Parts: sequence; C-alpha cells; structure tokens
Amino acid sequence: MPEVRITTETRSEFGKGAARKIRRASKVPAVLYGHGIDPKHLTLPGHELMIALRTPNVLIRLEGEGINELALPKGVQRDPIKGFYEHVDLLLVKSGEKVTVDIPVTTTGDIAPGGLLDQQLISVSVESEATHIPTGVVVDIEGLKIGDVVTAADLKLPKGTSLVAEPETVVLQVTNVPTADTGETEEGTESEGSTDSSE
Repeated sequence: MPEVRITTETRSEFGKGAARKIRRASKVPAVLYGHGIDPKHLTLPGHELMIALRTPNVLIRLEGEGINELALPKGVQRDPIKGFYEHVDLLLVKSGEKVTVDIPVTTTGDIAPGGLLDQQLISVSVESEATHIPTGVVVDIEGLKIGDVVTAADLKLPKGTSLVAEPETVVLQVTNVPTADTGETEEGTESEGSTDSSE
C-alpha cells in the first residue's frame, strides 16, 4: 500500500477549548503513540486527512517539525451530525513490522439461482507487514448453492498475510429464500367456510 504524506504540526495546548480552536481552523487534533515513546500531540490538516482516511488502513507518512514517521490510524472520532473528524489516534509503525488490522471482505460472481447470500462478515482480522497491508480480500461466490458456507479459513489471503480471526468463523453462507407464511390465508379460508355453513 502506498504511503500518504501529510504535513503535521506539534501542539502544546490541550483540552476542549484548544481542540475547538484547532477544528475551527479546519484542522484535526491527533495523538501519535507506540514503540514505547511518549505520546506526541499533533495537529493535522483536515482536508488531507479526510482524503487519506477514505482508504482502509492507510499508511500515513507524518512530516514536519522534526517528525518523519510512519503511522496507521487506530482510532477515529467523528462528529455524529456534521461528520467532520474530531480526533485521530495514530499508531507508530516501522517498515517490516507486523501489525494486526481489519481488511474488508468483498465478493465477486453470482450464486446459483434459488439461494440467498448471507454475508456475516464485512471485514476480517489479519496480520501483515505494516508497509504491505492488503487493501482487502475477495471471495469468489460463483455457483455457490444453498447450504454452502465460506469460513475465515477458506479466504485466500495475499502472501505475507496471516489470519488472526478464528478459522471457523463464518464469513458468508447461502441460505433458502424466505417464503411467505400462508397460515393466515388458510385460517381465513376456513373461517369463511364456517360462516357459509351457518347461514
């Protein structure tokens, strides 16, 4: 996965008032931690961060004010109404280091007619090199029939990536298409017959 370079500033003011001031300037307060270092309090440009975070598990190269580090977003807080980023936690990583992340699960192909696809996992936990995190895993569902199940162990992960989730975890399955309950109709028909006979 390519790096996204973001210029950052070190911040020395903390608290809700300082955070509001940062957000009014279209910036986002952040904390960088990991590898036993003291947490570093940073300020990131809001627009660049928004674009970067569109990519799952994006690798961010932080640059500026004596900082030149690689980081992964590990906690993102957004305003529930307006949607802007309120705060970001960043995990310091090194090239070649193994990290645990969740990657999206998508499908390709079509199941056999008559079935219903039930995808129970939209992401799966894996371990991968920090600089080679896969963008996701694709499951080929072409021709799967009712009763077929795909577990985490069945996923074809890229080389260098290993499964963290329990192997028997169900990712998706093909079930019967639900049918309408005709009990009420039958009951109504019997009721109508009973009324006619009384007359």
